[in-house]
Amino acid sequence: MSPLWDLQKTYADRVKAMLHDRLGRAPRACVRTFGCQQNEADSQRIEGMLSQMGYSFTGNPEEADLIIFNTCAVRENAEDRVFGNVGELKRQKEKNPELIIGLCGCMVQQPHITKRIQKSFPYVDLVFGTHALASLPELLFQKLQSRRRVFDIHESDGEIVEGLPVRRVDGVKAWVPIMYGCNNFCTYCIVPYVRGRERSREPEAILEEIKQLTANGVKEITLLGQNVNSYGKNLERPLSFAGLLEQIDALPGDFRIRFMTSHPKDCTRELIDAIARCQKVCRHIHLPVQSGSSRVLSAMNRHYTREQYVDLIRYAREKIPGVSFTSDILVGFPGETYEEFLETLSLVQEIEYDSLFTFIYSKREGTRAAQMEDPVPYAEKSAWLRQIIAAQEDIASRRHEALVGETLRVLVEGAGKHPGTVQGRSDQNIIVEFPGEESLFGSFANVKIERAANWAVFGTREE
Repeated sequence: MSPLWDLQKTYADRVKAMLHDRLGRAPRACVRTFGCQQNEADSQRIEGMLSQMGYSFTGNPEEADLIIFNTCAVRENAEDRVFGNVGELKRQKEKNPELIIGLCGCMVQQPHITKRIQKSFPYVDLVFGTHALASLPELLFQKLQSRRRVFDIHESDGEIVEGLPVRRVDGVKAWVPIMYGCNNFCTYCIVPYVRGRERSREPEAILEEIKQLTANGVKEITLLGQNVNSYGKNLERPLSFAGLLEQIDALPGDFRIRFMTSHPKDCTRELIDAIARCQKVCRHIHLPVQSGSSRVLSAMNRHYTREQYVDLIRYAREKIPGVSFTSDILVGFPGETYEEFLETLSLVQEIEYDSLFTFIYSKREGTRAAQMEDPVPYAEKSAWLRQIIAAQEDIASRRHEALVGETLRVLVEGAGKHPGTVQGRSDQNIIVEFPGEESLFGSFANVKIERAANWAVFGTREE
């Protein structure tokens, strides 16, 4: 247990008593998450702390006494969505002046965003950055006591605070952060500036958290970090990510392990060999390439070439039979030419990913790429993106068709899109839908694949 959380528990008790006196009932909170899986994990900790403060939860902002938006800064449209949603709360605040509106996360860690909130959104009461998350009880106490706006976006490489309460609604899958921050400084990315430098959790804390989760019936653990392949470099007793995976794999129980996100420059043959040896690690690697042009990759400060990336994929497919790959593609980087875009398209066709996350470059204030010349019109970049998406849809259809006749082990996650069906994901991260009852939720099932689409495969459960 961290000393910081010991202190925060005291503030949590004060907030709980103060709100009970004011409201005469349990307060209600609405927490909305924008962005990545790390933000999802952060929101679970925010809700865990709010539970300690006596809050119940609602998905309807109209019913809430406290609304918190956990924000993302990776792309401009994510910020626009947040500001649009905050703007819609103005009328609600006018009707209920006691409503507390809070913004947190990556977006508000940027000073120019905080200044905009201070000037243009005076009804936002509470703003705290990524490094102040664990201090939420103290910040909320300050707000309730002073009735003034509270801002905390101090810069820090961050302290890892163990022991924060976590509210998980999904009892089948769980996010487990293993490290925070990033040291890579890709020229287009704001993450190192808003989440600080890399720092890893101690393996004992990670293993204990996973033991508790699997003992409570969790069947899938996803290990999180901005670059999980860098795990352990700053520990007093260094442990590689490959070593951590093998320690988790050795834990008892029937569960499986995923991880996000891997940086190709740190994805070693040692790691691939470890995945091949492990029984519980899924045969799926998300390995963001961003571009198929070595010149563009250098301008992005990615520290690998197209050839090195292809060689890594080739080695993994030799060592891990049936492994699937997904990736991130960024089109329209400043200075990228159409010929360089075609190199990316050819890479997608060469690798044949199972799926892609595709984006158009978004200028981020404070990054090096924001100072680069960017002559290609957005409409042209959009046309490039459509080419990538069309090519990937064809590839996914072919790869899924190749699965017809095979049997996949699936973790059933919920209802399918069609009546009377359930769906889940295979070890290869492929969506599988098949006839089944609600009683299958949270269990593993072997499904023989009978037909395919570009987004999923369909089959029948084998008894």
